Amino acid sequence: MVFGELLLRLSAPDRGLLLQRPGLDSCFGGAEANVAAGLASLGRPAAIVTALPRNRLGDAALAAVRGMGIDCSGVLRTAGRMGLYFLDSGAGFRPGQVIYDRNDSSFARADADRFDWPTLLRGAGRLHLSGITPALGAGPAAAARRAAATAGELGIPVSFDVNFRPSLWRSPEEAPPLLRALANEADVLFANAHDIALLTDEAFAGHPEDEQRLVARAFALFPKLKVIASSRRAMSAADRLSVSVKVNGRDGMATSPEKTLSNVVDRIGTGDALAAGVLAGLGPSHDIARAAEWGLALFCLKHSIPGDASLADMSDLEAFLDARLDVRR
Repeated sequence: MVFGELLLRLSAPDRGLLLQRPGLDSCFGGAEANVAAGLASLGRPAAIVTALPRNRLGDAALAAVRGMGIDCSGVLRTAGRMGLYFLDSGAGFRPGQVIYDRNDSSFARADADRFDWPTLLRGAGRLHLSGITPALGAGPAAAARRAAATAGELGIPVSFDVNFRPSLWRSPEEAPPLLRALANEADVLFANAHDIALLTDEAFAGHPEDEQRLVARAFALFPKLKVIASSRRAMSAADRLSVSVKVNGRDGMATSPEKTLSNVVDRIGTGDALAAGVLAGLGPSHDIARAAEWGLALFCLKHSIPGDASLADMSDLEAFLDARLDVRR
């Protein structure tokens, strides 16, 4: 089960500038919904808890998510508006840009008391949260904390993607304590060294040798934590980069081989696809080697899929792992 805002994405077609042409491409997505979609595409059960407006945009969003195989029985319908974001994907040496328009959305205005977590979490195998949700306002922040606390009381594991987006926070001082509270409930953390430095209030100057020190610090600070997963990206252009995945456990580390990706179709949602791959690969035994392999597979495959969500299924994942590139007939 995931909890977070579902957004309408409006993007410039053909890697053009926003409004360079009269039309915009549209799809629905969001960090947490993308993780649910990635898991559902692999045949795993997935559900979302969110709030959507009672209008045609909300109806369309609900239909889109249901169409991905995600259980939407926990979705609230309320007064308000749909959260939006606008995307300029970038091209060549022109970087991409995201513009959010999500203030006062149905989700941002949702009362935390509307979410009955003991009921919503009944039967859930895992709760997945991200650091985007507490940035959206007091209501979402309180709801996320209650969700994590209730999951802990019910013995349901929690995964947390720090997903720090500076532009969403009202002030930089507000983020660390709220993010730290959610990380404290997690057994799986998605965070790079900069994210961990934010959580632990330590400096990170970018030196590789400091990364494992920060990982060790996170394991010491958060007693429930069993796994920390992260990606490494080295970009040479908006549509060309080298990537790898690292998964740390308390007793070891698994690192994927580096892959070079060219002719990238869409970079949005790639980190969410990685999270879905890691969670599916970990399984109940917390197999960090398989988690790194599956995380890399979905991470790379999502770069070839337009839209927010990874739609890669198990056959796509297996073909990637076997390095099969021929047309399947």
